[in-house]
Amino acid sequence: MVRQKIQIKKIDNLTARQVTFSKRRRGLFKKAQELSTLCDADIGLIVFSATGKLFEYSSSSMMQLIDKHKVHSDRDMDSPDQLQSFNLQSEKKNYGILSREFAEKNRELRQLNGEELQGLGLEELMKLEKIVEGGISRVMKIKEAQLQEENSQLKKQSEARLNEVEGHNAIEGGHSADSITTNHSLVNGHLDYIDSVTSLKLGLPIPY
Repeated sequence: MVRQKIQIKKIDNLTARQVTFSKRRRGLFKKAQELSTLCDADIGLIVFSATGKLFEYSSSSMMQLIDKHKVHSDRDMDSPDQLQSFNLQSEKKNYGILSREFAEKNRELRQLNGEELQGLGLEELMKLEKIVEGGISRVMKIKEAQLQEENSQLKKQSEARLNEVEGHNAIEGGHSADSITTNHSLVNGHLDYIDSVTSLKLGLPIPY
């Protein structure tokens, strides 16, 4: 079947127009990303919908691309030396921004380790406290999940061992019901011990 060519004109139906805008916009941004990756090109796209909503894509910093466009518009960049000089200045500016961000992140990391807290106000200290509490909460959740998994594996191993012993006893036929009951008690006691160890590691009440 021959695909029908779509006539390029304004879509009157509002719903169809919004759907087409969403699909075409995603396709446009995808093509821009592919072009940037394949050709190592700096690309910036700015799109406003009919309702005024902003959508944008940039292969690097959008502000840097806008500054670069402004400079190219204001000056004649046909000379290779001028273009190289501008690119060098842009790289130096970008390096300065990254250096400041790196220094700020290092300072935040030291503060999280309890260093360089002098001079911080109450609001900043409370913010650090929330960050630390959130980190501890995440660590405890991961630890709890790992201990529960370890507990589950140990229980499976104990149950498998019990089944192996009972099967061996059934084959030999030399053990009494009291012996099997004893095995059950030993395994159940071991499972209770596993639960108690897990509770102690998590700081939870020991189950009785």
